[in-house]
Amino acid sequence: MFDGVDVSPMLPYESFEDDRDIVLKIAEGNGRISLSGVQPKYSMVLDGNHLRLTNAGERGRYILKPAPVSSFIIDKQYCPENEYVTMHIASDVYHIPTAANCLCFFGNGSAAYLTRRFDMDTNGNKYQQEDFASVASISRDTHGENYKYTALSYEECAALIDRCCASAVVEKLKFYRVVLFNFLCLNDDAHIKNFSLVAYRANDYVLAPAYDLMNTSLHLASPQIFALTKGLFKEGMPHADTFAIDRGVFLRFGLNIGLPEAIIRKELDKFSKEYPQVEQLIASCGMPQYMKEHYLKSFNYRRRMLE
Repeated sequence: MFDGVDVSPMLPYESFEDDRDIVLKIAEGNGRISLSGVQPKYSMVLDGNHLRLTNAGERGRYILKPAPVSSFIIDKQYCPENEYVTMHIASDVYHIPTAANCLCFFGNGSAAYLTRRFDMDTNGNKYQQEDFASVASISRDTHGENYKYTALSYEECAALIDRCCASAVVEKLKFYRVVLFNFLCLNDDAHIKNFSLVAYRANDYVLAPAYDLMNTSLHLASPQIFALTKGLFKEGMPHADTFAIDRGVFLRFGLNIGLPEAIIRKELDKFSKEYPQVEQLIASCGMPQYMKEHYLKSFNYRRRMLE
């Protein structure tokens, strides 16, 4: 995360909402990367052994995500802990490559999620990186307000990998694993901008490490099964009820995107297996007990659907 530097987990701010100077700085456009939905993201740099917001003209190597401020998000103060534990279930249990991450804390004790940019080398130079919306030339202008969710299915996303990656089968298997994991952890915000291709060597694109993984059902009043309106398949699919989703659906999805059946079945066996470490990670996270219980119960429910 920090190349061996011993970094303080405490941020030099009481909070972004209560610090007038910080609010003014953000309002002027310094430090803000983007506003996706209701969760703002801020660009950070490492200054000695402390993190701080970037100044004008600086390029940050880290992205900070405090808890969202929207009143429509349930238990919003625990979003950082949710994302942190979900990312670690993905990486530590299912061995999915993920963006490096950790938790840090404001002076008022509230947590924030911090991740290291995967599109930048240790010298601050940018790699070529495009999210799936950019690869497909899809935007609000071409496909409407909800283009991130309505323009493509996951099958059509896999076709972008075929088009851009020399080792397409390898990268599609990585993509398949992330789609499976998003189903398991009830992440219904895995839209087309939450998948990217990155070239660590010129024009040699691979699937970027997974990012923005979270159990969104813990925070939304009406969670969905899949983020994308068409679901897994290019022709769309009925998925208003979770009972319509089973192992056979994901087997068909894997075959449709060109993965060998033997490999698909092996992956489904792996993702349907119970791992004690999942319960251990959830139990040790900073969410309250009722959220931990909901997380584990829903995760195991989805896991059994793949048996």
